Amino acid sequence: MRQTAHGGNLAWAAALAGCSPSAIVDFSASISPLGPPSSVLTAIESQLGNLRHYPDPDYHELRQALGQFHQLPSEWILPGNGSAELLTLAGKELAELAATALITPAFGDYYRSLTAYDAKVLEFPLSLVTAHLSSILDTRQMTKDKGLLLNNPHNPTGQLFSREDILPYLEEFALVVVDEAFMDFLPPHQEQSLIGEVQKYPNLVILRSLTKFYSLPGLRLGYAIAHPDRLRRWQSWRDPWPVNILAQAAAVAAVGDREFQEQTWAWLPATRNQLFEGLAQIPGLQPLPSAANFLLVKSQQPSSQLQQQLLKHHQILIRDCLSFPELGDRYFRVAVRLCSENQRLLDAISLVQSPESKVQSQKIDP
Repeated sequence: MRQTAHGGNLAWAAALAGCSPSAIVDFSASISPLGPPSSVLTAIESQLGNLRHYPDPDYHELRQALGQFHQLPSEWILPGNGSAELLTLAGKELAELAATALITPAFGDYYRSLTAYDAKVLEFPLSLVTAHLSSILDTRQMTKDKGLLLNNPHNPTGQLFSREDILPYLEEFALVVVDEAFMDFLPPHQEQSLIGEVQKYPNLVILRSLTKFYSLPGLRLGYAIAHPDRLRRWQSWRDPWPVNILAQAAAVAAVGDREFQEQTWAWLPATRNQLFEGLAQIPGLQPLPSAANFLLVKSQQPSSQLQQQLLKHHQILIRDCLSFPELGDRYFRVAVRLCSENQRLLDAISLVQSPESKVQSQKIDP
């Protein structure tokens, strides 16, 4: 069975571990362990009887709910079938420009969406130490006929760019697409979202996902925030009804669930720090600070080898970073999960890294 570049491939992991997919503890996909919220499940259940109907093609209720949530007119919002669909639309538009600046290592779907339309890509390596765009982007290559695609917080490093750090580049590029898939994990007083700037800059597009924060990757739901003229053009490019009735109901309930949002903001920092400290205490591992719900970890042991050992012996799946050429086989990424699960991961890594375990592994897997 083929291993995909994305995390969360439980069928592949279960086949390797020799167990059922439900037995795998999945640290490879950066999905909150707190959800889905009960309000969302109730909303989905309430709409089961409406599956016999087509969705509203304009998603009035959903766009109004998202508009209220972000304090924007609803026409500035376009729901989509996950961020992947919206990235494809962004890639089509970026391909019309002379080139697109991309900070690497970059989420693999960015390359998919750009190469699908033969876009020219300019790669700018990200320092794993500092997150200042001025030290990454080469101003000599910036012209008004180019685009910029970046994510904030950055995936896979978890680095957070400040709002002030990004704003100057809105004057330098013809189109700036900011993927804020993990921004909602930061509470309002800490987030660095550019949503508040979108009405000032017609060349700015913000992409958001509801699947990670609210634990709904199987439902596929994201949305773009941009000038209505741009969104109408995107709408004309895509298939009808990309967002189903259940996803629409789930999204409306999710953004209105303030209690769940507060619970997540209270839970993440301490739990992430506990996992960070635990990983840092294991010889041979060096976790990087993160503003998101995942940690990138440098490893002296090849990450693919560690991944297979954790699967075969402990039924734990971590994300290797082989799909990020700049990182290679010496980094892996783990989601922040419940404290008991995080401890299980730490104990398992300590065991597979022990000299006794390495000898056993060599006997079993020559």
